[in-house]
Amino acid sequence: MTNLEALYQEVILDHNRKPRNFREMTDADRRVEGHNPLCGDELTVWVKLDGDRVADVSFKGSGCAVSKSSASLMTAAVKGRSVAEARHLFDRFHDMITGRLPDTERATMGSLAALGGVSKFPIRVKCASLAWHALRSALDGTGRAVSTEHEGPPQTEGA
Repeated sequence: MTNLEALYQEVILDHNRKPRNFREMTDADRRVEGHNPLCGDELTVWVKLDGDRVADVSFKGSGCAVSKSSASLMTAAVKGRSVAEARHLFDRFHDMITGRLPDTERATMGSLAALGGVSKFPIRVKCASLAWHALRSALDGTGRAVSTEHEGPPQTEGA
């Protein structure tokens, strides 16, 4: 394992052990539930907007280390950003975890780059993207619950 991979692993473990913004938000403007049926991850994302800015964002739920650390990193990354910036970050993050973001751009993702390695494990893409899909639903204002059931490559029979 390289020093960078070890650092990324430590970031994921730290956010899993001590998730940031892990709380219910009673004064949120938007609330979306998310579910990953394959891994059993379940979470709720709350968003409070101030005009076009994400004034506050939090999450609560249970799931694997990848799911929880991704939600924690997400809340830290989008807080204070405009809705458009948060949507753009969703797109770049999703490209990274699905292997569509060039490796040369991974370093521009800051601490989110720690989750770039999940692109090598398609089953983990669902875990890493759950909170992000819930955030996108909240930003879109639909309030619709999200599921990662169809996220990632098509499943082959018997898989």
